[in-house]
Amino acid sequence: MDFFDRILEQAGPLGKYAEVAEGYYMFPQLEGELGNRMTFNGKEMVCWSINNYLGLANHPEVRKADAEAAARWGLAYPMGARMMSGETKLHKKLEQDLAHFVGKEDGYLLNYGYQGIMSVIDSLLTRRDVVVYDAESHACIVDAVRMHLGKRFAYTHNDISSLAKNLERATKIVEETGGGILVITEGVFGMRGDQGKLREVVALKGTYNFRLLIDDAHGFGMLGKTGAGAAEEQDVTDDVDLYFSTFAKSMALIGAFIAGPKEIIRYLRYNMRSQIFAKSLPMPLVEGAIKRFELLKSHPELRERLWKNVRMLQDGLRARGLDIGDTNTCVTPVYMHGEVEEAMALVKDLRENYQIFCSMVVYPVIPKGMIILRLIPTAMHTEEDIRISLDAFSAVGEKLKAGAYRNFVPETLI
Repeated sequence: MDFFDRILEQAGPLGKYAEVAEGYYMFPQLEGELGNRMTFNGKEMVCWSINNYLGLANHPEVRKADAEAAARWGLAYPMGARMMSGETKLHKKLEQDLAHFVGKEDGYLLNYGYQGIMSVIDSLLTRRDVVVYDAESHACIVDAVRMHLGKRFAYTHNDISSLAKNLERATKIVEETGGGILVITEGVFGMRGDQGKLREVVALKGTYNFRLLIDDAHGFGMLGKTGAGAAEEQDVTDDVDLYFSTFAKSMALIGAFIAGPKEIIRYLRYNMRSQIFAKSLPMPLVEGAIKRFELLKSHPELRERLWKNVRMLQDGLRARGLDIGDTNTCVTPVYMHGEVEEAMALVKDLRENYQIFCSMVVYPVIPKGMIILRLIPTAMHTEEDIRISLDAFSAVGEKLKAGAYRNFVPETLI
């Protein structure tokens, strides 16, 4: 078979509708100021699809800092990779301040979240090591362990007995290879919204010899007394060996960081290929991150407002009989049952008739016959936004159950 023909045959359930899906279901174009209300296809929508948890994207101090930094430095400075010519005092300050905030000795500033965690994992492991990871880890973690040349085991999501069984297997292997064991989980799972069972995971350190890396993209800034994330929330900061988070959620920016013991961070500085061979994060992004981090720490009322909205939204959905699973974080999934075409019809109804914009998740990300409407509450949402949305989700949920979307033909979109 021709290589390209094989690719086209595997377009997937949404890919086969690409001509009518793009620009609407996939790759939609939201316009206007980033916030709780945005414009889509010329209509104002209540928007539940942007990771702007604390509302910092358009905070006036943030916009001012971004503009002044861009004017002062341009977008090129510093030129070159950190190791060669791209180091600055502000890069160092930001990564050290972030590390201390999450209770670690040192930190390393990374250009991107997805690329960053992949490169961290790749740099830490050799073929003699075994990696054990939660089966529902984010795609960036899955992609990283797929590159691993040694053994890798996935344990059932948040199932500590499954983790223990896989640690038994891993221990036998490293006794022969002389390698080590790295366990990877998330502080908050971005699809379900449940926290990783960090307390239970670290308790296994009394029985097994392993190091723990957590990806806390959806926990940093939102969880814990100070906003230092899931490890602070669960009081296991000292037991988490390596802490990773991206800026893309609570800080509404590009960039990420890894924090841990000073010697391990130094090792990563000299061995992470994605950083050694890539241009340093531009100064406007660094200064922008410093300002956002300052606001995150000094304005706890933003986090309080966020959680007030989270509780109102989630309590309201439950009260209307909608299934939001076992989320115990800001991430709010609404679980429904239907095929891909029904999901497309439901989302179209939400947008065209209720002015609600949210993201849908369907097979192959989740099992066939399931639909997830994934909502991201922010500190910017209002009680009116939530009331309108609760009424809309109740209505489309009933329509779905009644079969109103069953005969939808996606081609009719155009």
